[in-house]
Amino acid sequence: MTAQASFLTDAAAEPLRRVKVVLPLPMGNGYDYKVPLGMAAEPGDFVVVPLGPRMVRGVVWTGEADATVADEKLKPLAERIDARPLPADVMAFVDWVANYTLSPKGTVLRLVMRSGQVFEPIKGQTGFLQVIPPPADLRLTEKRQAVYDAAHPEIPQTASMLAKAAGVSDAVVRGLAKAGGLAAVDIDPDPPFAAPDPGRPGRELSDDQKAAADDLIERVKAGRYSSTLIDGVTGSGKTEVYLEAAAAALAASPTAQVCVLLPEIALTLPFLQRIEDRFGTPAAHWHSDLSSAERRRVWKRVADGNARLVVGARSALFLPYADLRLIVVDEEHEAAYKQHDGVLYQARDMAVARGALGGFPVVLVSATPSLETLANVEEGRYDIIQLTSRFGPAQMPETAIVDLRSHPPEKGEWLSPKVVDAINDTLSRQEQVLLYLNRRGYAPVTLCRKCGEKMTAPDSDTWLVEHKYTGRLVCHHTGFSMPRPDHCPHCGAFDSLVPCGPGVERIEEEARLKWPDRVVEVLSSDTMMRPGATKSLLERMTNGEIDILVATQAAAKGHNFPNLTLVAAVDADLGLAGGDLRAAERTFQTLSQVAGRAGRAEKPGRVMLQSYQPDSPVIRALEAQDRDGFASAELEGRASLGFPPYGRLAAIILSGENEAALNEAARQLAQVVPQAEGVEIWGPAPAPLYRLRGTYRLRFLVKTDRRVSIQNVVATWLSRTKLKSSVRMTVDVDPYIFT
Repeated sequence: MTAQASFLTDAAAEPLRRVKVVLPLPMGNGYDYKVPLGMAAEPGDFVVVPLGPRMVRGVVWTGEADATVADEKLKPLAERIDARPLPADVMAFVDWVANYTLSPKGTVLRLVMRSGQVFEPIKGQTGFLQVIPPPADLRLTEKRQAVYDAAHPEIPQTASMLAKAAGVSDAVVRGLAKAGGLAAVDIDPDPPFAAPDPGRPGRELSDDQKAAADDLIERVKAGRYSSTLIDGVTGSGKTEVYLEAAAAALAASPTAQVCVLLPEIALTLPFLQRIEDRFGTPAAHWHSDLSSAERRRVWKRVADGNARLVVGARSALFLPYADLRLIVVDEEHEAAYKQHDGVLYQARDMAVARGALGGFPVVLVSATPSLETLANVEEGRYDIIQLTSRFGPAQMPETAIVDLRSHPPEKGEWLSPKVVDAINDTLSRQEQVLLYLNRRGYAPVTLCRKCGEKMTAPDSDTWLVEHKYTGRLVCHHTGFSMPRPDHCPHCGAFDSLVPCGPGVERIEEEARLKWPDRVVEVLSSDTMMRPGATKSLLERMTNGEIDILVATQAAAKGHNFPNLTLVAAVDADLGLAGGDLRAAERTFQTLSQVAGRAGRAEKPGRVMLQSYQPDSPVIRALEAQDRDGFASAELEGRASLGFPPYGRLAAIILSGENEAALNEAARQLAQVVPQAEGVEIWGPAPAPLYRLRGTYRLRFLVKTDRRVSIQNVVATWLSRTKLKSSVRMTVDVDPYIFT
């Protein structure tokens, strides 16, 4: 037998190997491919596969391939990407999130892979190092000397960087390199992060803080899953406590990684400085404001284990950690942890699942814990560590209700005389004031005083918010923006459009008129378009350069302004409108957090809540600072109705541009509603925002007992009918908003 014949016989004898590949696309849960001879392909490997006419990157997944597909129908893997495989616990997490949220695995994998952009080839750069000592025959002109002095013997710099530093052209830099004064090296496009120093001393802890930190450190050293709530009043030093746990996790192993989740970018920026102070080096940070190059660097360095300390928004949970040992969810109660498009997940709950799957501790942190977390503590699923007093000499602020029925503002104004007097008193002592109103812009509604027409976004039921300083009307739901017209589009009346109600810009205007010699600024998401601007404003407030800060909930948490002693909520009742399941809880949390900005240093603080409903349970609980009483009453009410955390909810949202087709789809679903014990399904009903960007929206709400798998109920129900392609269906397990 010839050598060639022997080879063919061996190849024929080798069985065909099939693998399942999950693609980062919103379709399917994996496709079968055959592995070419000589190619290694194991679960977690990144591969390139044919999908129709194109090539797509994906991941070889666990589980058996479909043996019913004929061999000849299978396409081969095109390439195995030379990259560290996706860890098994990350793959298990993708599976878990997909099952829990009823999402295709590919949609969840997309959160991990970032659509594969991280594997795109990157054009490298050439850097230059200072040669020491310089060659004996090197002739240094004045310009070359400037370049030589600007260079570093260990840190490479590009020609343009050196030219800028030396004040010369790139040609001078390259000439010096050619003459031997600089050494050319390749610059890593994704440079590694410096290792954090867990042994670096942190801030001095109080006895209560040290006891809390020691408790967490023991859990970290145990090296197994646990979920622990740090329940501490505002200003109690919760951050310093969990940073000690992070240090313990990093010290336990040279490969250990820690993830700290924060609800908003505005908190991430100042927090990074605290991380650098504690560990001697900046953390890798992950949020939506990063450039694609910055994202690629963080992703790769998390995957290879170099980025050991990551601070980020909710999506940081889905980075491909090589050796994750601890997750901290700061401000765990925040609604911002809920993702409202794509995969609809709650990052706090997913963090707990991630810790359980990976076998490591999870720490939840809040001064106003969510009712779900408090119920889990009550039932023994989570442990709790309490910090009941502020750090150092600081005391909790006094809270008073301003009854707007008895002490209304002057006509055309929004601040009660009692609040104005308190502001005058505070400013006379050279202390700072925070005026809180969680409403962006100048006015939430613009209407015509002639015909009563309310200005709305095109093809939507959403009101246009006036932004006075830009002269535009803006829809905060759709992003639509237009110049403020000088006549009513409905009746044509000239100069008839008037703003109704206050936004932060209107409160700022009132403050500037009342205190013209004082520095008044606004902090809202509209003023945080550039991270640099946000950082500058926060630094000025911290340094006492701002007298009155008018702010939305962007200032409600995580900030420490030492000279801020008065917080006034302009409309404490605002969050109670609408009948939302979580309205009372969210109002209590937000107002407690914003109140917690007052009196965080030596000077005592006070809080004033302007309200037209001063006898409501939420407002009274805030005045008494009775969080436990409020939470107990809310939990009792939820339990009696079977609502979360004592029941399960899922929303089914149908949307489409054809209203008749949408109604028909809703009718089809209503006809096959499952009838089962412990299951209730309500709807269909128009969504509160029924029309949005020309799309109509209907909702069903599913409620089940906790012992019932709501995922199975919804999946079985939805499988009973096939909707037209013109109707889009979204499933939201554990909905947080009902618009």
